[in-house]
Amino acid sequence: MMTDKPPRVGLFVTCLVDLYRPSVGFAAMRLLEQAGCQVEVPRVQTCCGQPAYNAGDRATATSLARAFLDAFRGFDYVVAPSGSCAGMLRTHMPHLFDDDPNFRLGADSLAGRVFELTSFLTDVMGVGEVAARWSGGSVTYHDSCAGLRELKVREQPRQLLRSMGVPVTELPDADVCCGFGGTFCVKYPDISTRMVTDKARAVADTGAGLLLAGDMGCLLNMAGRLSREGRPVEVRHVAEVLAGMTNDVPAIGAPAS
Repeated sequence: MMTDKPPRVGLFVTCLVDLYRPSVGFAAMRLLEQAGCQVEVPRVQTCCGQPAYNAGDRATATSLARAFLDAFRGFDYVVAPSGSCAGMLRTHMPHLFDDDPNFRLGADSLAGRVFELTSFLTDVMGVGEVAARWSGGSVTYHDSCAGLRELKVREQPRQLLRSMGVPVTELPDADVCCGFGGTFCVKYPDISTRMVTDKARAVADTGAGLLLAGDMGCLLNMAGRLSREGRPVEVRHVAEVLAGMTNDVPAIGAPAS
């Protein structure tokens, strides 16, 4: 993407990144700036409303959506290192305002400017290669449900990983849910545990030493199960690898050195 003026991008950090893995936010900022974007992180940003929406609490979800629209007003794009949150904003948030035409107009406008991180880099900014280089072993990749099905994010992260020399061993049933599913894992813990157990086994069977994905919910769920089963597989957000930050922070769930 070639323009005279760098696009002004609002980085939506997301709740899980903010609370559990801030390094993902810094990695996303590095990648966006390397792509030529002017990046800002609105201090007043809060949750996108997805947990409330999934729980059927429409009033809370709508209140959070209104605050989100105010926080990210005026940006050329809004980018999130999460297919799940980006999917909420693009696909579901506008419908919270079906009975409010004025807010629906603003929600539709914002929804059209929201992107998941790797999709934005490749599909909007035309990034074909990242600056970092890889010296580790094989990795495998899990496709999160919302990113894959709502946003069609699949090839984009793999393309960027290949550009830096990362050997990707495809995960069997990579498109099958890991069992997290937001409130699903709370409502149906037995089913969720069986699903993540199957996922952990499939990850280990690839022989890869590192599991990547683009959503913190999936990553926390899978890292927890791999750890409890004693499987020697590290888990990271794909942005940390693409930004060359794997030496800066321990893997998800690993003790700090």
